[in-house]
Amino acid sequence: MKALFHNFRSYWVQDVSFVTLLLMMIFTVFILPTLLELNVVGIASFDYMLSILFFVGIWSADNKALMTTSALLFVLFVLAKFVYPVDHSQFEMWVACLCMSFNIFINFRLLFRDGNFNLERVLGAVNVYLFIALLGAFLFDLIHLIFGSSITGNIELTGSSRDFVHYIYFSMVSLTTVGFGDIFPANHAARMLSVGLAAVGILYPAVVIAKLVSLGADHNGFKRAGNDKQAD
Repeated sequence: MKALFHNFRSYWVQDVSFVTLLLMMIFTVFILPTLLELNVVGIASFDYMLSILFFVGIWSADNKALMTTSALLFVLFVLAKFVYPVDHSQFEMWVACLCMSFNIFINFRLLFRDGNFNLERVLGAVNVYLFIALLGAFLFDLIHLIFGSSITGNIELTGSSRDFVHYIYFSMVSLTTVGFGDIFPANHAARMLSVGLAAVGILYPAVVIAKLVSLGADHNGFKRAGNDKQAD
């Protein structure tokens, strides 16, 4: 049992885990909302998927302090989602935003933990990008709960968890700066969030991916210099 625990822990701090996490994120961000809109699955499926993502975040932490904090946030999320008597409350969304923010922090640390660069690190950067999209969706939902509105347009919001399909769509549209125009912010808070996501969407690939590539080039340069020195 101890060996199984150790192997599970070791897997989620290795670069190969970025591939598994990317598959989970693709399902959560792109496939699951479509299934929800088609009523193929219920909103509980999304709640369980979020729980799995936050649970994985515990084991992705690279030190005990982060693991403990992530575990406490995970327990708080489970309580807010499945035990708290008020369904789809502000408390639940605040906790979801906090858990997602911490997951972004943990995975961002993994990208630059040893100054290395490989394909898995690029996939890890994509994971963080999709995490930001999910955080944006939660924030749009939270804005709606606080102000009574957040986005509007060619949609009909119910004020329930099922509105996630619209929030994640608009969050991705804002983050990628596509701007179809079918949905748009309904108040100033949502406008500022939309603009903020657009700014992150523009700067993130240019800064983060470029930094990863730069680290890889530096690492390979030092390696070649060491080989040349040994050859001499």
